[in-house]
Amino acid sequence: MPVPSLQKALFLEEKQGQWAVRTTEVVRPESGDIVVKVEAAALGGVEWKIQAWGVLVKKHPVILGLDGAGTVVELGEGVTTFAVGDRVLFQGNWDAATGTGTGTFLQYFTIPAQFVAKIPDNISFEAASTVPLGVGTAAFSIYNQADSAPSARCLAPWLPGGRGKYAGKSAVILGGSTSHGQYALQLARLSGFSPIITTGSLRNADLLKSFGATHVLDRKLSDEEIKAQVTQSAGGPVELVYDAVSTAATFPLALALTAPGGNMLVVQVAPDKLVEEARKDGKTVHKIHGVFRTPINHEISTTLLAKLPELLESGGIKPNRWEVLPGGLNGIVGGLERMKNDQVSGVKLVVRPQETD
Repeated sequence: MPVPSLQKALFLEEKQGQWAVRTTEVVRPESGDIVVKVEAAALGGVEWKIQAWGVLVKKHPVILGLDGAGTVVELGEGVTTFAVGDRVLFQGNWDAATGTGTGTFLQYFTIPAQFVAKIPDNISFEAASTVPLGVGTAAFSIYNQADSAPSARCLAPWLPGGRGKYAGKSAVILGGSTSHGQYALQLARLSGFSPIITTGSLRNADLLKSFGATHVLDRKLSDEEIKAQVTQSAGGPVELVYDAVSTAATFPLALALTAPGGNMLVVQVAPDKLVEEARKDGKTVHKIHGVFRTPINHEISTTLLAKLPELLESGGIKPNRWEVLPGGLNGIVGGLERMKNDQVSGVKLVVRPQETD
């Protein structure tokens, strides 16, 4: 497949600045890399915050986007695990420590082959693009057993002995309708956790139960009502609490639901005061980090990416529901505005970069 020298990409031009679709070079592959023609890229919860709040990114202009899927069109030297024409899913290249990287909001993406998974034939590009960051975020926070990993350190269900290992133990996922909340539900089910209690909009109750939730509580309930219902269903505080929302409103609830000796998993940095309160009660707060390329995630990424095609093909892991935005890369800005205004629930917004005018 011929690979062009130029492509279109969506840039955030400066800190809290404007978005612009413009032409840029296609990055040539180095040894161990592959080049992917991006057929679908999914919007996440962080891109609009980067633009609106001026956080995380330290170098502009920048191409954002953490989820993508497409077709392999070129191989770097030494790549033997993929072939031109393979359908694959991948994450954007992001280094949280330096605040730099290149995302998936473009037409051709170059990435080390070790951080890519094949897409089974029964999964579309659009569906596959909803998977990478969400499944990594959920999986690494629960199962990463690397030294000093921010994780509950459970045995992963895709490893020998992991499937169903935690039968009879309860888990709570606050915000089960979020992208990674949906994957946390599915992984908890594969691990055997029960009951699996989640909060969300009741209009998504059937969807959340299809992912593994045994109890769906209305997110509009008061903290006291949620605690009472969790206690009734689980028989007391819970050893594994995954806060997929992680705001000032949910942190105290997550901590209250966590049993002494238990693990509270959060996607945003928790206040120092709350972390100290947790420590005094024998609870551990872990800041979730779901990027495959982060060194502490390399070992678990390797095992997950190897098993992910099988999990997707069998339905053990189901992608998020998705909605395609028209206009290719030009549709992203409107989609991010919808997310900023809390107008998206239970669905992942996706664009097809090749449709960009």
